Amino acid sequence: MNILSKIVSKRKEETNLQKKIRGLDEIKSSESFHRQTYSLSKKIKESEISIIAEHKRKSPSKKEINFQTPSHKIIKGYEKNGASGISVLTEKNFFSGSENDLILARKLTDLPILRKDFIVDEYQVFESKYLGADAILLIATCLTDKEIIKLSELAKELDLDVLVEIHSKDELNKVCIDSVDIIGVNNRNLKDFSVNVENSIEIGKEIPESFVKISESGLYKFEELKRLIDFGYDGFLIGELFMREIDPGYKLGNLINQIKGES
Repeated sequence: MNILSKIVSKRKEETNLQKKIRGLDEIKSSESFHRQTYSLSKKIKESEISIIAEHKRKSPSKKEINFQTPSHKIIKGYEKNGASGISVLTEKNFFSGSENDLILARKLTDLPILRKDFIVDEYQVFESKYLGADAILLIATCLTDKEIIKLSELAKELDLDVLVEIHSKDELNKVCIDSVDIIGVNNRNLKDFSVNVENSIEIGKEIPESFVKISESGLYKFEELKRLIDFGYDGFLIGELFMREIDPGYKLGNLINQIKGES
């Protein structure tokens, strides 16, 4: 069993337990479930330089990244320094994420928030809205065609944007549907965690213009981002580059200025 299969298996197990602790009736009757959401896809299109900045403490590939910087400093720093949206990891076993990180982020910012997790069950879509997310991540590698349709259509009913992450041209064929807003090309192979930025170039050629197009993972140099912008990418999802710094927000601002040619 590869690492991705282990994560998904554990996530299914935990979700089934969570259903017993916090039922759908409790979620649907909560004030937070009925709040107005902020469109991540619209914000990306409106921003001059669009970066979804990630709150991520660790990962299976990098282990510990940053457990020193307080969450409030991370979130407010991203907001202050030009993030178009904030991605919050909520998977706890392999990424040390927490739903409390998302709840806190919602209290601190009006920027669109992406729930970054391994969503495999309709319950998690309802839960995402309840926790404060404005968008959900669906990982094509983990889901069948029918599951992507079912989960993304439910998200749209709840006024959540849908970002579907792909890793190959074959996966692109099953995500070009009306209920998907953003297609993210992940440069990291989730089965062995190798990284190849050229993946964004090769797959990006095939993504229809009707979708917001972003590149994810393994992005460290502003020259790479400029190249991808010239190639037609609308934005980027970046975590480790910022999170390995004590002041992630400052690093974000510096990167944006470099892309603009201001420093």
